[in-house]
Amino acid sequence: MSKAQRTKQFIIEKTAPIFNMKGYSGTSMSDITEATGLTKGSIYGNFANKDEVALAAFRFNVKKLHDIFAREIEKEKTFKGKLLVYPRLYSDYYDLRVTQGGCPIINTATEADDTHPVLKKKVERVILSWKEQLVYFIEQGILLGEFKAHSIDPEKTALTIIAMIEGTVMIAKITGNLSTLADIMLSVTKIIEDLV
Repeated sequence: MSKAQRTKQFIIEKTAPIFNMKGYSGTSMSDITEATGLTKGSIYGNFANKDEVALAAFRFNVKKLHDIFAREIEKEKTFKGKLLVYPRLYSDYYDLRVTQGGCPIINTATEADDTHPVLKKKVERVILSWKEQLVYFIEQGILLGEFKAHSIDPEKTALTIIAMIEGTVMIAKITGNLSTLADIMLSVTKIIEDLV
């Protein structure tokens, strides 16, 4: 890694939690310079503008989240087991301390839907990629006889799982009631168990 690449990575790592907690609009250039200890000129020497920093921070936060789930999914031998990783990890999401400020998907989605089209598109891609992964697990489970073929709509099931998870994360964060996560993840677990 070159010195320029290291500096860029440093900026991303230091600002990712701030963007995730304060959002795009709430994060100022002062926040960025304070977090990094760098001057505005140094920030702009590595990124064209605040948008570029925000997009890189979002990718960084999502990758941290993705990597935790990918490691656990890799350990599972069945497609049911792979699906069950989601409610298991999300029920303890705030104990995982994956990304400061909570889930970057819901945080960014709620802010960017009307205010930042580029960030909105990035969130959309993450959600669609997640949906495709869940659909793949469900379809493979059907193909291998793990799940009932005749009564499952893989896409609707995948979207229901995502909606329940992200909705619950939002509610838990807003209310401060983290037991909500564990309670609703039991419902997500039931949806997955009922595929068999």
